[in-house]
Amino acid sequence: MSLNSAFAQERVLTRGVEVSTNGYMPEVGVMAPDFSATDKDMNEVSLSSFKGKKVVLNIFPSLDTPTCALSVRHFNADAASLENTVVLCVSKDLPFAQSRFCSTEGLDRVIPLSVFRSEDFEKNYGLVITEGPMRGLTTRAVIVIDETGKIIYRQLVKNVSEEPDYQKALERLK
Repeated sequence: MSLNSAFAQERVLTRGVEVSTNGYMPEVGVMAPDFSATDKDMNEVSLSSFKGKKVVLNIFPSLDTPTCALSVRHFNADAASLENTVVLCVSKDLPFAQSRFCSTEGLDRVIPLSVFRSEDFEKNYGLVITEGPMRGLTTRAVIVIDETGKIIYRQLVKNVSEEPDYQKALERLK
């Protein structure tokens, strides 16, 4: 049974207003649904291409907001230095903007991926805001996936303007 239906939605706070997402994020213990995203060179990259590595999905609305930028900097400094781990920074920002941000900031240990045209991410992760001024953007969440592709940690940040719990995510990587 899929939790991603028209009737099942997460609720998050954006700009002080509670809004819905397009479904529920996958549970701990299930295999992470595969999805394709666009990298800085406009190539399609799939989650499954990282099988055999631990993966952190740092999901957020836009690099053009302070909290989102902070999360990318934080994961670049900490999680990316862990052995056999890749950090995918996932948003609907255009790949050009993601690349410019990472280049300007000197962030070279994270992989920015755009899901601006990824229907499989939208459908299988339930993390797209469906109402309000941020409608159409991804909400803030962290998902940690083990080497076999199984989700071992997840956090939906209920208030989009707050940072995720980096420490809990990083603990799952050790």
